[in-house]
Amino acid sequence: MSPSPAAFNTSSPMKKKIITALVAVVIGHVGVLWAVSHIKTIELKPIEKEPLKVRFLTIKEDAPPPSPKVEPIKPKVEPKPIEKKIEPIPVEKPKIISQKVQKVEPKVIQQDDTQEKLKKQQDLEKQRLEQLQREQALKEQQAREQALREQQAREQALREQQAREQASQNQPKSVSAGDISWSRKPVISREQVARYFKAEDGEITISLDISSDGTGKVTNVKVTKSSGNEKFDAYVIRQTYAARFKSYKVNGVVTPFVAPQPFSVSVVGK
Repeated sequence: MSPSPAAFNTSSPMKKKIITALVAVVIGHVGVLWAVSHIKTIELKPIEKEPLKVRFLTIKEDAPPPSPKVEPIKPKVEPKPIEKKIEPIPVEKPKIISQKVQKVEPKVIQQDDTQEKLKKQQDLEKQRLEQLQREQALKEQQAREQALREQQAREQALREQQAREQASQNQPKSVSAGDISWSRKPVISREQVARYFKAEDGEITISLDISSDGTGKVTNVKVTKSSGNEKFDAYVIRQTYAARFKSYKVNGVVTPFVAPQPFSVSVVGK
């Protein structure tokens, strides 16, 4: 597209202003360059300095003024004191008044009575202290006797309690024949039974209560039902003491016991 004539008409005044401004700037620069090239350099002249001249002066000191004369101070002469005559004061003679001198009788202190009273007081105080000491000793003795009685009562109660506990521990526990077992049974010979019961037939029975210390040892044998023959009973008792139980324990503790034990032996008479 070609520019329109209106556009040319509008831009021509602006171009003229720009060209005019550029020409003015160029002319200004040229003028400044010309002025700078024609300026003469200023030559500085050296300053001549004159040397300083120094002269020493002697100063005379003035003589010191003479010191003033000191006049000695004369002591002031004090006037002598005038002695005044002292007239003696007339002494009046005391009038002698005649008085009767009363004789002062010395008081006799009854020292014997005072010492006796003091001694009585000391004796009473000593007796009072001795009485207090006796009462105190009596109280202490009574307290010791009371403490001894209480101690003896406590010891007696403790011994009785220990005895009861020991008795309860030593008292054998009653058990049945099925609760115990023999480690070595009593040996009862038929020949001995036949010897004691020669003319009898049948079965001989004897019942015993056997006590043990719990370890198995037989400690006591008591006949609860006799066989009718004392010799045979004694024989069975001897054989039972020679026997032995197995140890008996309750909760793991060896416990004494007593158990009934019947014995039956068949006898055939001749």
